[in-house]
Amino acid sequence: MEKTSQLTATIRENTGSKAAAKERKKGRIPAIVYGHKKEPVAISLDAHNLVETLHHGHRLMDVQIGKKSQKMLVKDLQYDYLGKDIIHVDLMRVDITETVKVTVPIELKGKAKGTLEGGVISEHTDHLEIECLAADIPESIVVSVADMDVGDTLHAKDIELPAGARLSSSPEILLITCSLVAAAKAAEEAEEEEPTAPEVITEARDSEEKPSGEKAKE
Repeated sequence: MEKTSQLTATIRENTGSKAAAKERKKGRIPAIVYGHKKEPVAISLDAHNLVETLHHGHRLMDVQIGKKSQKMLVKDLQYDYLGKDIIHVDLMRVDITETVKVTVPIELKGKAKGTLEGGVISEHTDHLEIECLAADIPESIVVSVADMDVGDTLHAKDIELPAGARLSSSPEILLITCSLVAAAKAAEEAEEEEPTAPEVITEARDSEEKPSGEKAKE
């Protein structure tokens, strides 16, 4: 079951980039609250408390606005250009009995049998999107790789989800592979050496070879 954390919010009287920057200088993170057919409300949250809450895997929060506490779900986090600090949060009002769509991280467990034969486990996707009750959002989806041999793959449809949860991501998304180190390295090198540049050069030459009175098509 998703744990909740209690946070206290302050209503923002002023909005806009300058006002938001002032909030961040005061150690607070601007946020917007929406949902349940109510008007959006601009608030701010203590940056340290919010970051600590998120680091503990909590996305369902009890947020105190004035005298009223409301249960809210983190729907979106915006980071600075370095991808390090949170600069804005989108929160959605929820009821613990309603179904919500959330992105949940994947947690790998165990040592694959294939690693004893020179195989290596590669994680191609580290999260899945699921639908479940707001009260039952898992902190992570645990995936065991213990039975994977060299050549085995796991797709989203192969993963056992928590009780009551339903997969929203495409069932065919590739999550995990177990392959020989040499094969994995060759696959990576093949992706890095895709010959995209020659195609651009050819198009440029085609344009240059057109008669002087004819413009190249865009």
